[in-house]
Amino acid sequence: MPSGPALVMEQQWEPVVWRKSAPSGQAAKSTAAVNQARRTNDNVETSKKQSAASNRSSHASVPNARKLDEHAETFRHQTVSHDFKLALQQARLAKQWTQAQLAASINEKASVVNDYESGRAIPNGVVVVKINRALGVQLPKAKA
Repeated sequence: MPSGPALVMEQQWEPVVWRKSAPSGQAAKSTAAVNQARRTNDNVETSKKQSAASNRSSHASVPNARKLDEHAETFRHQTVSHDFKLALQQARLAKQWTQAQLAASINEKASVVNDYESGRAIPNGVVVVKINRALGVQLPKAKA
C-alpha cells in the first residue's frame, strides 16, 4: 500500500471567493479609496480643511506684523567692532601666523578667522576666548 495522500480524490466544484479587506489608516483616506467608494455607491463623507488648497504657510499670519511694518529702522546682526578687528590682526601678525595657522590652533575653519578680521563675523564668546588663549592676548570686546 502506498503511503501518502489518499488515492480517492474528490473534485470540489464550489466557487471560492477571495475578498480583499477594506483599506485602513491613511490608505482609507486617499483619493483613490474615496473615488472607489463613490463608484460603489458607499457612504462617503468628505470635508475640506480650513486652509486647504491655499499656498500659504500656517504661520503666514504674523500677529505682530503691524508692529514690524511700523518700525522704520533696519535690524542687523551685531558684528565685531573695528577695534577688535585691528587688535586681532595685529596680535596674529605679531606671532607671524597666517589666518590658516591661527584657525588650526583654535580648531576652527580659516573662514572663521577671516570673518573676524574682516568684521563680518557675529561675535561668539567661545571663539573669542579660543583666539585670546591661542594668541596670548586680551582682545577688546568683540561686540560693536
